[in-house]
Amino acid sequence: MMIQIYGSPRTSAGRCFWCLEEVGASYDKVDVDMRAGKHKEAEYLAINPNGKIPAMVDGDYSLWESMAINSYLASEYKPELLGKSAKEKGLVSQWTTWAIAELQPPVIDIFIQLVFVPEDKRDHGIIERSQKKLPEMMAILDKELKGKEMLVGEEFSLADLNTASVVMISEAIRFDLSPYGEIKRWMETIAKRPAFEKYMSMRS
Repeated sequence: MMIQIYGSPRTSAGRCFWCLEEVGASYDKVDVDMRAGKHKEAEYLAINPNGKIPAMVDGDYSLWESMAINSYLASEYKPELLGKSAKEKGLVSQWTTWAIAELQPPVIDIFIQLVFVPEDKRDHGIIERSQKKLPEMMAILDKELKGKEMLVGEEFSLADLNTASVVMISEAIRFDLSPYGEIKRWMETIAKRPAFEKYMSMRS
């Protein structure tokens, strides 16, 4: 029985589709029509009681939260993505946590205002506060990548996938990455990965 992943590659489920391609697991994409309220119906709430996407079902095992799903997929199907030593595994966890807890909130706050809120109703205070946070955080990542091909160790890991999945939203919020040469180089390297190319083709 194939893995079922609920959601669209163009949403926060996207990083899970990318991860599925990286680990080489077979899966079925299950659309959840949120406009029709399918995410609040009992059938879906039995899988994800939060009524959000993504969610994953692997046999008799279900899981929600995109970063948790990716951690499971790596552990179950391609453990080397989690790091080769205890220290590397700690760093993979560190950057994954940083990406979701520190970098993503201001990025998503801006994204919501620019994409979902009509221009005349946007909260420019939220946009400005979030925009002020991003340069410092991008500088942290840029400094970490200096002299390194990837974030942890010498090979691509879940740290790169999870962190890059947040960084790539910067284009949608019109955040200029040009001052961050190391991030740009790193993202260009990641963009050449066949799994990433497959994921991006699903978004088009």
